[in-house]
Amino acid sequence: MKYIFIFTLFTAAGLLIAEKSNGQTEQQTSGTPGIVIVPDLEKSVNDRSFEEKDMAGYLLVYFKDQTQSAYLAVSRDGYTFTDINGGHPVFDGTLLAEQKGVRDPHIARGPDGAFYLAMTDLHIFGQRAGHRTTQWERPQEQYGWGNNRAIVLMKSYDLIHWTHSDFRVDKAFPELGDIGCSWAPQTIYDEAEGRMMVYFTIRVGNGDCHMYYSYTDDAFTKLETRPERLFDGAGIDGDISRAGGKYHLFYVSDAKIFHAVSDSINQGYKSEPRRIDPEKVSTEAPNVFKRLGTDTRVLMYDVYGARPNNMGFSETTDFVSYKDLGHFNEGVMKTTNFTGPKHGAVIHLTLDELKAIAEYWKVDINLD
Repeated sequence: MKYIFIFTLFTAAGLLIAEKSNGQTEQQTSGTPGIVIVPDLEKSVNDRSFEEKDMAGYLLVYFKDQTQSAYLAVSRDGYTFTDINGGHPVFDGTLLAEQKGVRDPHIARGPDGAFYLAMTDLHIFGQRAGHRTTQWERPQEQYGWGNNRAIVLMKSYDLIHWTHSDFRVDKAFPELGDIGCSWAPQTIYDEAEGRMMVYFTIRVGNGDCHMYYSYTDDAFTKLETRPERLFDGAGIDGDISRAGGKYHLFYVSDAKIFHAVSDSINQGYKSEPRRIDPEKVSTEAPNVFKRLGTDTRVLMYDVYGARPNNMGFSETTDFVSYKDLGHFNEGVMKTTNFTGPKHGAVIHLTLDELKAIAEYWKVDINLD
């Protein structure tokens, strides 16, 4: 059988991805698991929408500056999280991104039951790592800090087999102008449109950052509609969740978390003037997830101004008052085998999915 070897993931994962001459893929392992990049996804038994009663646990995706790669962790109770790969990357930025690094991972569930993973294509230490000869891909004076032009889009039904696309926003939509950044893509299903919506930060040249939205193809390989402004104000790192018939947008301005509300998923957001997170240092990357079986929402954020950096958490039932839960491993929120996560997102998993993860990744998690 003829194989074309595409790449090897991090040494700790010990995984080779091989592509057959007919375009199919299969994995070659040295005793440890990893993801498999495939050209297409087959229909899954999970090809259906899920309700909250179907869910039994939580999945956290996050990244680290040290590796410019992404990780996955799971939890049964939404309080204690265990990294599925022993604290090693699952998504290797050097292999998935034009700039050889990924940041700002976000994961969502679609009505088809699939997992939709979106990430920023950016390596902020690319020169130091030998991926380029300049600090940034383009001059900072003209395009700003950390300039980039692509987002990474991936889709899976089982968290093992993934399609992959590195999508250049500037090439697809030159009418937007000479963009200076394409940051922090997130995904949500728009029921009115019947499509997955990606919303993310765009900066034209070295101007202000604004949040935009666009709709994707069904395969989640590209943006099909011209990105339009989501929110009138300047800001980055938008996170949209629906509760009580309203859409809640949390976003970042001046390194603080703010909140806006709308009746529509992609327009009409009215912002509160107050800072929402309880921190005294810089924060970014808000993400909201629901505690199963309750009316409580958890607002998670990256406390990147802390030394060392950490995730912070606040709980709310009404998006008016918030209870400060502190940081990972400094209060009720815990990690068992990893530290220093950045810019993450949490979704729900079924018990069968948790069991499959435990078996495939050979990870010990409490399934009681």
